[in-house]
Amino acid sequence: MAAKTVEMHRLQELVRLHRIGKPVREIARLLKIGRSTEMKYRKALEAADLLAGDLATLPELHVLKAAVIDGQEKTRPKHETSTVEPWRAEVETMLGRKATPKAIYDCLRVQETQFDCSLSAVKRFCARQRKAAGIQPEDVAIPVETMPGKVAQVDFGSIGRIYDLMSGKQRKAHIFVMTLGFSRRMFACLTFDQKVETWLMCHILAFEHFGGVVEVVVPDNLKSAVIRCAFAVDGEAALNRSYRELARYYGFIVDPTPPRSPEKKGKVESNVKYVKNNFCKPRDLNELGFHRAGEELKVWLEEVSDKRVHGTTRQRPIDRFQKEEFSMLLPMPQKRFELVTWKDAKVHRDSHIVFEKKLYSVPYKLIGEKVWVRATPVTVEIHFEEERVATHRRRAPGHRSTVEEHLPEHRAPWRHQCHDHWKKKAAIIGKDTALLVSAIFDSEDSHSKLRVVQSVVSHLIGFPEDRANSAARRALHFGNLTYQGIKDILRKGLDYEPLPGTQNDRNGVLDAPEYSRSFDDIVAPNL
Repeated sequence: MAAKTVEMHRLQELVRLHRIGKPVREIARLLKIGRSTEMKYRKALEAADLLAGDLATLPELHVLKAAVIDGQEKTRPKHETSTVEPWRAEVETMLGRKATPKAIYDCLRVQETQFDCSLSAVKRFCARQRKAAGIQPEDVAIPVETMPGKVAQVDFGSIGRIYDLMSGKQRKAHIFVMTLGFSRRMFACLTFDQKVETWLMCHILAFEHFGGVVEVVVPDNLKSAVIRCAFAVDGEAALNRSYRELARYYGFIVDPTPPRSPEKKGKVESNVKYVKNNFCKPRDLNELGFHRAGEELKVWLEEVSDKRVHGTTRQRPIDRFQKEEFSMLLPMPQKRFELVTWKDAKVHRDSHIVFEKKLYSVPYKLIGEKVWVRATPVTVEIHFEEERVATHRRRAPGHRSTVEEHLPEHRAPWRHQCHDHWKKKAAIIGKDTALLVSAIFDSEDSHSKLRVVQSVVSHLIGFPEDRANSAARRALHFGNLTYQGIKDILRKGLDYEPLPGTQNDRNGVLDAPEYSRSFDDIVAPNL
């Protein structure tokens, strides 16, 4: 056995008892050790010539320890050579890169054709190598002292499935925990997801629970989905924008932990376990349901969590918070933060982006570009290269929001498929145009005339009202209800010509003016 099995003080007593002549059985009884254990240590001490001697000068503890270790080295059976030994260099290199035994085993199994060792053999070999290397500086846990109001750590934890009254089924639930680093007072709430809005709202509720804001918030980097979105390379910008807005509004700094380093936020990790063990396990959360479980959690935070004596501080979190930390928190803003979500989107060929299964228009010149969507519960803003290019009211599912100015000027009206829309546009041009459009629609049989009307009205809009109405009046007179007919009338200037049997009143010019006289009437009196 190792020297740890029997304390050095007891070995010192073993030497004293032998020197006063106590029998072996009596010594084992007095020291409360087995006779085989007594014999093992006795032989090691005899070999070092430590059992005999003066009662007044017992061996020093370090001398006893050296003798026991020396005796163990002589009797310890030598390890057989590990089957992993031929790959020692490769294993040591991978251990230096912090690879796990399983990763080392998989790597060697794939890359080395002669490798036939078991995973257990690799684990034993790695354990011996680590033991031989000893404790490394990076293995040492450095306790971090936190000043009042300085730091809060946050994390999510999964707590199984809970019945949701709204959906009528069980859903996977999570618990959000924020722990104040100084007082260890915490806030916790239940959630059904880890979406951006949920993540932000949990922070807001936590600050309102504490009545103030800390200077620094330390979130996890990889463990929960929402944080993975925030700080992983592939999704850094989307959530980081939303989280950054929240941080700026409340005045705190975000300091995420490095990847795979839960020990760097041990306070909240410990509290997540505490909530699971002390609150969740004694209760049937599924039977309580999500809402009632949340209400009980609030009571538990106040009556149990706040009032327990913390194992590290040896104080109740609520007492430590009220006496030393509350006054050091940053003040709360006058208004609650308006939840905001940032998400990237691509502008499609129809000059719209898709956000939460709804369509919103942007200027058509951005087709094919990547834009950022900033959404609040009320509005949807679209940004391109840090400039806001569109603002919409948030729409209900199944609706699209289109601003006419975002579409090409001469093509924007074509998106309207309603007859009344085109009749109204024709009426704005004039009465004759409205009559022409009605006549075209009335001529429909099995073939829709909508495109004809769209083309006619869009074309007439580009002309002065008198010309447009004159062309419409001429087309009606001759029954030419086609787009090409309208184009020809205007192209050839036929709208200037009077219709058969009518006066040409264009620009006030009549065929027979009321006060006009003939040439003979003018010159005859002078002859």
